[in-house]
Amino acid sequence: MMARRKFLVVAVGVAMALSLFSVADGKGFRRYLSLRQDVDAVTERNRVLAAQNEALRLEIEALRKDPAALERAVREELGYVKPGEIVFHLESQ
Repeated sequence: MMARRKFLVVAVGVAMALSLFSVADGKGFRRYLSLRQDVDAVTERNRVLAAQNEALRLEIEALRKDPAALERAVREELGYVKPGEIVFHLESQ
């Protein structure tokens, strides 16, 4: 029974020493946390880009199928005006 207790104390001591070393070592737990934050940031960036891609895909689909969407885009982005129309540019300060 005494040998078992000594083994347990030694095992706990070794585990604590390894844990402290891992936390103190620049390539240990701190490195893991830093990499975990990097992965989380990249995952969030990918989520944002996927949402933007979906919005662009829907806009492309609308421009291909809906003449009103195409006309709106041409007027807004290229400044086209139908013959006889008068355009007023209003700017707020």
